[in-house]
Amino acid sequence: MKHLMSVVLCCGLVACVQAPIKETVRICDERGCSDRPRDSETFDPDQDGDPAAERRLSALQSLARKDPRAAYDLGLRLFRGDGVRQDSYQALQWMRDAAERGDLEAQKAVGRLYLTGLEEMGSDPREAEKWLGIAAGRGDEEAKKLLAEARILKRSEFEYRRWVDHWRGVFYGYWYNGYPYRAYWRHGYWYFY
Repeated sequence: MKHLMSVVLCCGLVACVQAPIKETVRICDERGCSDRPRDSETFDPDQDGDPAAERRLSALQSLARKDPRAAYDLGLRLFRGDGVRQDSYQALQWMRDAAERGDLEAQKAVGRLYLTGLEEMGSDPREAEKWLGIAAGRGDEEAKKLLAEARILKRSEFEYRRWVDHWRGVFYGYWYNGYPYRAYWRHGYWYFY
């Protein structure tokens, strides 16, 4: 597997290092387990009315009510439109639900989302600071760097806008294919990696 790494200087304020991004991810489904491109879809969104697809979604929603990892997965699937109709509002609701129940990756994702905004939703630096602060308080180094940068950028609207314009595409990339799913469907059940 190839890995990509980039180092970027964020507005000259704090050096941000993007973690290596694998070009493939291990997916196990009804076809077996294999390494596939990171942006592979695991559902066929054109299967509207397909009882099997509806059972998968219903099972994931039920699991998401009990397990924040499943809520995180459901949020990603709704954002990407992977097997479901794309719905950024519901994606945020499920991701926030996972974050509120203590899922560290969801807390960082929600922090990034509020820092840059999402589609029609503008950014909310206070909400971003809250979620990044929670993740940083749990010892997450990336969240600490983003939190420090957010606090510095709050001082200048011009620098903040410049930063958002640059990083929004990067963070959207995380949403679309940088964040791996945590669960896969096989033999009629959701399994966690």
